[in-house]
Amino acid sequence: MLNGIRIYSSDETWRQILTDLGANVSDIWDPTCLNFDALGIIEPATPIIIKTAIQNAVDGNIQLLQQILGKNVKLPYIQTQIILLLYKSGGLSANDLRNALGYAPNTTTHTVDTAIYQLRKTFGRDFIKNINGVYKIGKL
Repeated sequence: MLNGIRIYSSDETWRQILTDLGANVSDIWDPTCLNFDALGIIEPATPIIIKTAIQNAVDGNIQLLQQILGKNVKLPYIQTQIILLLYKSGGLSANDLRNALGYAPNTTTHTVDTAIYQLRKTFGRDFIKNINGVYKIGKL
């Protein structure tokens, strides 16, 4: 039901419920996780209530992406996450960005680098800047 959605909750009971519903649940908050605690859901809650609240929060991320880009654009998941992470955090080092996306900091994958290259190709070289080793959202 919630497959592929990364969720943070500080509550052990909610973490178990969300895991049972198929979410990737963390007890440590990071910017890539949806903060379940902030949704204000109280027990008892049906799976439909939980899913609806989570979907509404995910839709909010889509609206934020539209606000950042100034238009409605469909992007691959990793590109969307990179934009949202950099916007919300104000900037991340390459290792922190990889870690936030679920990769080990010292991993040898080029997935993140390729996604940044594609974003720059689509929106211009100045869209994502690397300033002193920190990636930041620039201008379109």
